[in-house]
Amino acid sequence: MDKTELLWAGTRHALSQEGGCFPSLQLAADTIHLSQPRETRHEGQRDLLQPSSSNQLRHVRRALSTESAMTLVHAFVMSRVDYCNVVFFGALKTITDKLQRVLNTAARVVTDTRKFDRGLKQLIHSELHWLDAPERVKY
Repeated sequence: MDKTELLWAGTRHALSQEGGCFPSLQLAADTIHLSQPRETRHEGQRDLLQPSSSNQLRHVRRALSTESAMTLVHAFVMSRVDYCNVVFFGALKTITDKLQRVLNTAARVVTDTRKFDRGLKQLIHSELHWLDAPERVKY
């Protein structure tokens, strides 16, 4: 029981509407209460959405092979995109659009394409075999 935690996710507005009355979970004879309130988005995901992250990767990309760039993107970007993305299930399109922009930037870094080059979506699906952000969250 000491490893079990109850998280209640929602927008700030929706959580403020609860008025401090949050549910608890009853498992057999044990009652699990809500954990301390915290930001629903993980720190790594918040940092990932900052433009400086992609700029740093783009500067390093010039010195890397495609395989090394792919390893770097998987280690530093994709792991953060995938971490705790269950909180984005059913999220507004504006939120998943931000994640999609991160995926697009990562794909541009790996494939060494520019922002306005055509065919990025095709590259993401056929060459990199990545799912789009909403499908990734659902998966």
